[in-house]
Amino acid sequence: MFYWLMKHVFLGPLVRLLYRPKARGLENIPAEGPVILAANHVSFMDSLFVPLLVKRHVVYLGKADYFDSAKTRWFFKFTNVIPVRREGGTAGEAAIRAGVKALQEGNVVGIYPEGTRSPDGRLYRGKTGVARMALLADCPVIPVAVLGSREVQPPERRMPKLSGRVQVVYGKPLSFERFAGQDRDRFVLRSVTDEIMYEIMMLTGQEYVDEYASKVKADLARTAAEAAAAAAREASGGSSGQIDPTAAAPADAPDEHLTVVSPSDGSSTRSE
Repeated sequence: MFYWLMKHVFLGPLVRLLYRPKARGLENIPAEGPVILAANHVSFMDSLFVPLLVKRHVVYLGKADYFDSAKTRWFFKFTNVIPVRREGGTAGEAAIRAGVKALQEGNVVGIYPEGTRSPDGRLYRGKTGVARMALLADCPVIPVAVLGSREVQPPERRMPKLSGRVQVVYGKPLSFERFAGQDRDRFVLRSVTDEIMYEIMMLTGQEYVDEYASKVKADLARTAAEAAAAAAREASGGSSGQIDPTAAAPADAPDEHLTVVSPSDGSSTRSE
């Protein structure tokens, strides 16, 4: 009920009024049955626009911790996030189990294969959690392109702009029935994931980078930390005292729920 009220009565109409989002390809989403919406991820606002334009309820997967705080609870309830408890396994495995369960119940599950927001607007290598979920649940994958959301809320902005134009394109469904029973084959999982990312790239027109976005973000943070440490040493008169560069690392924007939304290739509990 909360999801319906937020989408159709409170927040949804406001988002439509401010950003006038347009949708293409809604006819590609099945009227019923399990399906995965696999989207590019360039802005925090993507989790509002992707489900807003779809008639069916779209569920995401997120860490249960976010429901303990009133500051984040409202957003995750609005985006229909299923809380994932990490006891008894890694966050990645728990997310896959929760996602497959939601799909087997006939839901639409939203996922960001990149595992985190793009640091520069380019499209990065996908993580294979989306492939495992699709094969285990035996369901199609809809590639999704979100266009214009990065201009509405760039990574450096904590709050979105109050104007902008956003378009969401829902591509034709991808079937992977030919790989039935091969959900543990690493080569199959990589092939399926790469096919999904290729279709997303064709819809978005983004430049593709065959590297994980999480690694690029970590490298950028490390470089910034080293530069800040060097500046601090220079400001202190060239002191030889050691400065921990990680202490100066800039905090990433709130992106943790996406660590679970798109499980990692391995057993790491983070997508970075």
